[in-house]
Amino acid sequence: QVQLVESGGGLVQAGGSLRLSCVASGLTFNNYVMGWYRQAPGKERELVAHISPGGSTNYADSVKGRFTISRDNAKNTVYLQMDSLKPEDTAVYYCNAVSTSSKFNFWGQGTQVTVSS
Repeated sequence: QVQLVESGGGLVQAGGSLRLSCVASGLTFNNYVMGWYRQAPGKERELVAHISPGGSTNYADSVKGRFTISRDNAKNTVYLQMDSLKPEDTAVYYCNAVSTSSKFNFWGQGTQVTVSS
Protein backbone atom coordinates (compact mmCIF):
# COMPACT_ATOMS: atom_id res chain seq x y z
CA GLN A 1 0.00 0.00 0.00
CA VAL A 2 1.00 3.63 -0.34
CA GLN A 3 2.99 5.13 2.50
CA LEU A 4 4.27 8.65 3.00
CA VAL A 5 6.65 8.89 5.94
CA GLU A 6 7.69 12.33 7.16
CA SER A 7 10.68 13.14 9.33
CA GLY A 8 12.71 16.14 10.41
CA GLY A 9 10.26 18.01 12.60
CA GLY A 10 11.17 19.34 16.02
CA LEU A 11 11.62 22.37 18.23
CA VAL A 12 13.62 25.32 16.97
CA GLN A 13 14.07 28.94 17.97
CA ALA A 14 12.74 31.76 15.84
CA GLY A 15 15.14 32.51 13.02
CA GLY A 16 16.34 28.93 12.88
CA SER A 17 16.04 26.27 10.22
CA LEU A 18 14.63 22.79 9.80
CA ARG A 19 14.54 20.37 6.89
CA LEU A 20 11.58 18.06 6.51
CA SER A 21 11.75 14.89 4.44
CA CYS A 22 9.00 12.66 3.12
CA VAL A 23 9.75 9.24 1.68
CA ALA A 24 7.05 7.75 -0.54
CA SER A 25 6.53 4.06 -1.23
CA GLY A 26 3.92 2.02 -3.02
CA LEU A 27 3.39 4.54 -5.82
CA THR A 28 5.05 5.65 -9.04
CA PHE A 29 6.69 8.77 -7.64
CA ASN A 30 7.26 10.44 -11.01
CA ASN A 31 3.48 10.43 -11.59
CA TYR A 32 2.69 12.51 -8.51
CA VAL A 33 2.64 16.16 -7.55
CA MET A 34 4.15 16.26 -4.07
CA GLY A 35 3.16 18.84 -1.51
CA TRP A 36 3.57 20.00 2.04
CA TYR A 37 0.60 21.22 4.04
CA ARG A 38 0.38 22.39 7.62
CA GLN A 39 -2.27 22.64 10.29
CA ALA A 40 -1.96 24.80 13.37
CA PRO A 41 -4.18 24.27 16.42
CA GLY A 42 -7.66 25.59 15.80
CA LYS A 43 -6.96 26.31 12.14
CA GLU A 44 -7.67 24.58 8.86
CA ARG A 45 -5.03 22.67 6.99
CA GLU A 46 -3.31 24.92 4.44
CA LEU A 47 -0.99 24.45 1.51
CA VAL A 48 2.64 25.36 2.17
CA ALA A 49 4.20 24.36 -1.15
CA HIS A 50 3.97 21.81 -3.91
CA ILE A 51 6.24 20.55 -6.66
CA SER A 52 5.40 18.85 -9.93
CA PRO A 53 7.20 15.78 -11.26
CA GLY A 54 9.18 18.08 -13.53
CA GLY A 55 10.16 20.42 -10.71
CA SER A 56 7.71 23.32 -11.05
CA THR A 57 6.98 24.80 -7.66
CA ASN A 58 4.29 26.85 -5.96
CA TYR A 59 4.40 28.44 -2.50
CA ALA A 60 2.00 30.01 -0.07
CA ASP A 61 2.65 33.75 0.19
CA SER A 62 3.44 33.37 3.89
CA VAL A 63 6.50 31.19 3.20
CA LYS A 64 7.82 32.62 -0.07
CA GLY A 65 11.51 33.46 0.20
CA ARG A 66 11.91 31.41 3.40
CA PHE A 67 10.92 27.85 2.45
CA THR A 68 12.18 25.74 -0.44
CA ILE A 69 10.54 22.56 -1.69
CA SER A 70 12.54 20.04 -3.71
CA ARG A 71 12.30 16.43 -4.77
CA ASP A 72 14.65 13.58 -5.59
CA ASN A 73 12.80 11.29 -7.96
CA ALA A 74 15.51 8.61 -7.69
CA LYS A 75 14.95 8.42 -3.92
CA ASN A 76 11.15 8.87 -3.95
CA THR A 77 11.67 11.74 -1.54
CA VAL A 78 10.38 15.28 -1.24
CA TYR A 79 12.01 17.87 1.02
CA LEU A 80 10.99 21.12 2.62
CA GLN A 81 13.85 23.37 3.67
CA MET A 82 12.51 25.90 6.15
CA ASP A 83 14.68 28.92 6.97
CA SER A 84 14.03 32.08 8.99
CA LEU A 85 11.36 30.24 10.92
CA LYS A 86 8.75 32.25 12.81
CA PRO A 87 6.50 31.27 15.74
CA GLU A 88 3.54 31.41 13.36
CA ASP A 89 5.10 28.54 11.40
CA THR A 90 4.31 26.26 14.35
CA ALA A 91 2.06 23.47 13.09
CA VAL A 92 1.84 19.83 12.17
CA TYR A 93 3.31 19.47 8.69
CA TYR A 94 1.85 16.87 6.36
CA CYS A 95 3.25 15.36 3.20
CA ASN A 96 0.77 14.96 0.33
CA ALA A 97 0.87 13.11 -2.97
CA VAL A 98 -1.65 13.76 -5.75
CA SER A 99 -1.50 11.85 -9.02
CA THR A 100 -1.16 13.96 -12.14
CA SER A 101 -4.55 12.55 -13.18
CA SER A 102 -5.97 13.86 -9.87
CA LYS A 103 -7.43 10.42 -9.33
CA PHE A 104 -5.37 9.49 -6.27
CA ASN A 105 -4.59 11.54 -3.16
CA PHE A 106 -2.48 10.34 -0.24
CA TRP A 107 -1.37 11.84 3.07
CA GLY A 108 1.41 11.20 5.53
CA GLN A 109 0.91 11.01 9.28
CA GLY A 110 2.38 14.46 9.95
CA THR A 111 5.38 15.79 11.81
CA GLN A 112 5.29 18.51 14.48
CA VAL A 113 7.23 21.73 13.97
CA THR A 114 7.39 24.09 16.92
CA VAL A 115 9.08 27.48 16.68
CA SER A 116 9.74 29.25 19.97
CA SER A 117 10.03 33.02 20.25
